[in-house]
Amino acid sequence: MLIFESQREARARTRQLLLAFLLTVLLLVLAVNAALALAWGITWAFWVPVSLGYPRHFFAVNTGVTLLFVLGGWWVESSRLSHGGAQWLAERMGARPLQPGSDFDEHRLAHIADEMAIASGMDRPVVMVVARDGGINAFATGWDQRDAVVAVTRGALDHLSREELQGLVAHEFSHIREGDTRLNMRLIGMVFGLEMIWRMGQTLAEPDELGRRSLLVPLGLALMAAGWLGWLAGHVLQAAVSRQREFLADARAVQWTRSRDGLGGVLRKVWRQRLDGLALPATDSLVQHLLLVGDETGRMAGWLDAHPPLAERVRRLYGRSMGPMPLTRPDERPPVATPEAVPATVPAGDASGWRIV
Repeated sequence: MLIFESQREARARTRQLLLAFLLTVLLLVLAVNAALALAWGITWAFWVPVSLGYPRHFFAVNTGVTLLFVLGGWWVESSRLSHGGAQWLAERMGARPLQPGSDFDEHRLAHIADEMAIASGMDRPVVMVVARDGGINAFATGWDQRDAVVAVTRGALDHLSREELQGLVAHEFSHIREGDTRLNMRLIGMVFGLEMIWRMGQTLAEPDELGRRSLLVPLGLALMAAGWLGWLAGHVLQAAVSRQREFLADARAVQWTRSRDGLGGVLRKVWRQRLDGLALPATDSLVQHLLLVGDETGRMAGWLDAHPPLAERVRRLYGRSMGPMPLTRPDERPPVATPEAVPATVPAGDASGWRIV
């Protein structure tokens, strides 16, 4: 029954997303027509004092070109994602295949992935590592379970205990199980299409190699103004769809691992990294919503971040407010004190039992 219920919810979310996208495209068409009409009026009034009106089929052509760029961009990006698959997208985000035979932490990750596949009743997805990312993060992607990929950063392998790594992997498995990864792949194509008008305006407004600007600069600026609304609407839509799915994946991770401290420790350590000012690697805004935690900053972060605040996610897991926690792994032993670190008043024969705190 849970499987059928999840399928019904996935279909309902897809219909809602498609409806919101079509409404956004309609508003974008109206904005483009208004911006181009204003740009045409300003440009024509500058050269000819007497207005002669708009060219024939002015608004029809504007509408057709806008739809061509938005829907065409959506189709092109979705086709590319469909053809390349989840592993291609993961490699595009800096991930490489897991190497369990050459690294203990990657060997441990492989075992945890097998355990979570059994706990979730899923086929084991392809597991990858983002080796150059020292922050704690992860993502899952794929059109379905057969195409699924789970990628974990090097920082997560270095700083998380086994229990915490289980919570992290379980969270990503939940996204695959609930169909969120397929929805996220569609979102990438939709947002890319909504950004096409802004990209076209930017191209028209930019100077050439000699620094000269064409007469189409007013047109380009008008398209950028209208396209920015499409860009903003696309990312707000992306964030609104993703936030609630993060809460569900957090709850599912606790259900599968039977531990709040697993995923809770992950989120609290990410919180500590942010307080310590760790700079996260720059990530394409199109794929921010795939990550366990995003790195949106600035005044618009509250609107555009596809993830709920860390404090809120931690509070929901524990049922009370909890603060950040250190990055040390509980399964690591503190280093043994060297003879030089032992006070002179302690006999050398007793120094071997001392540990640095």
